[in-house]
Amino acid sequence: MSTKTLATLDDLYKVEGKAELVHGEIVRMAPTGGRPSRASLEIAMRLRLYEREYGGGYAFPNNVAFAVTLPHREAFSPDASWYVGSVPDMRFPPGAPVFAAEVRSQYDYGPAAEREMAAKRADYFACGTLVLWDVDLLSDDVIKSYKASDPASPVIFRRGESADAEPAVPGWRLAVNDLFE
Repeated sequence: MSTKTLATLDDLYKVEGKAELVHGEIVRMAPTGGRPSRASLEIAMRLRLYEREYGGGYAFPNNVAFAVTLPHREAFSPDASWYVGSVPDMRFPPGAPVFAAEVRSQYDYGPAAEREMAAKRADYFACGTLVLWDVDLLSDDVIKSYKASDPASPVIFRRGESADAEPAVPGWRLAVNDLFE
């Protein structure tokens, strides 16, 4: 019988690069390619502009970890997010963002990836996330917007349309075409 020491949030602080804490293990994430990085940047920038104009929360870019408390998960690190909670300090924000965007990278395709993303969506919703975007730059269905109120029926946004994150970010919109600039 082997005894394995479980990683903690304190261990996650010491990791270089993007990672999450799942099942007591540090799960490192590969660097993102150019197009997905620019798409997540666009989402975060637009959220930041919304924050400056309307307030009510905080916009975060890629590589921010959110400390959560599920039996099998202690951190999320979305590609862009909107957080409603205490003023950010030097620690991981406590709790999940109310809106998170996960932008697919080169290897986020296939049956195994789909199962992982479905499980992660369930974790987000279990922690209080209201809206989660699955952004797929290679699909005609560019944004699948999943809502905690009906997680099995995503709202689809395509090129030429304006996507929203209601009710998580009231009144905020993003032109889907802007993800391709």
